[in-house]
Amino acid sequence: MTSCKVPTPTNLVGVGLRSPYVPHIIKNSKKISQKIGWLEVHSENYHHLSSDSFKNLTTLRKHFPISLHSVGNSLGSAQKIDLIHLKKLKDLADAIEPFLISDHISWGRVDGNHTNDLLPLPYTKEALRAICNNVALMQDFLGREILIENPSAYLSFRNQEFDEAEFINEIAKQTGCGLLLDVNNIFVSSQNCREFQPKKYLQTINKKIVKEIHLAGHSKSQIFDGKTYQQILIDTHNDVACDEVWEIYHMAIKTFGKTPSLIEWDQDFPEFDVLLSEAGKAAKILNND
Repeated sequence: MTSCKVPTPTNLVGVGLRSPYVPHIIKNSKKISQKIGWLEVHSENYHHLSSDSFKNLTTLRKHFPISLHSVGNSLGSAQKIDLIHLKKLKDLADAIEPFLISDHISWGRVDGNHTNDLLPLPYTKEALRAICNNVALMQDFLGREILIENPSAYLSFRNQEFDEAEFINEIAKQTGCGLLLDVNNIFVSSQNCREFQPKKYLQTINKKIVKEIHLAGHSKSQIFDGKTYQQILIDTHNDVACDEVWEIYHMAIKTFGKTPSLIEWDQDFPEFDVLLSEAGKAAKILNND
C-alpha cells in the first residue's frame, strides 16, 4: 500500500457533488472555486466510465480536486469484498486521481447480494477481524490508504467488546487506514444511544488518523417501543447542520487540527447557495474567525 500522491486542497472546505447541482457548477466553476476547495462524489454513481456522468466529472476535475466516497464495498462483511465492484472503483480512481477515498464501517453484502443500506456492526473481536481483513484487501488492491467513516447508531448491541472509538482506533492500528469523522453521526448516535458521549468520543479517537470531516443535517422520527413513542434521529442529510453539530465540529477542529471538511446533502436539495453558506461557516471555524 502507498499513500495518496495527490495533494490536499489549499481550501479545506468542500461540498458533496449531487446531480441537481452539476450543470450549475460546470457553468460557474471559476466563481465557485473561489468559495470551495473540492468536491466529493459517491463513487458508485461514476463506475461506468463511458457515461455522461463520468464525462461531467472529468470536466469538473479540471477545476476541483475530487474525493471518492463509496457506499458499496461492505467492509464489515464476513465475506471478502466483491472484487468486481472494487475493480470499478480502482478504474475510477486511476482516471480521476482523487485526493481521498473512503467507505463506511458497516456491511451490506451477503452471499453475493447487496442490500441498499449501511448495516451496523457489533464491536467484537470477530467483527474487528472481518473489517480489518477487508480494509487491508481494499487498500492493497487500490494501492493507497482509504478512510473509514464512523456510523450513525440507532441501537446498541449487547456484549460488545469495544466501544466505537476504541474499535475505530484498532482498525486504523491494524490496517494503517485513516478516519472520515462524521460529526453529524456522532450527534445522532449520542441522541439515540444515551451512553454515547461526543466529548469522550473525540478524546478517545487517535488524533493522527482523522483525515476528513463530514457535516450534515438529520431528521426526526418517532418509534413505538411497545409502551410509548420515542423520538429518534435519522441520518438523512436533508437539512443544514444544527447548532449541536456545529459545536461538535468546533471541538473536532480543536482536537484534530485543520482537516478537510465536507458539507454533505443527499435529499430535499436546496439552492446551491445554501451549501455555499454552510461551507462558509465551516471555513470560519477552520480559520479561527
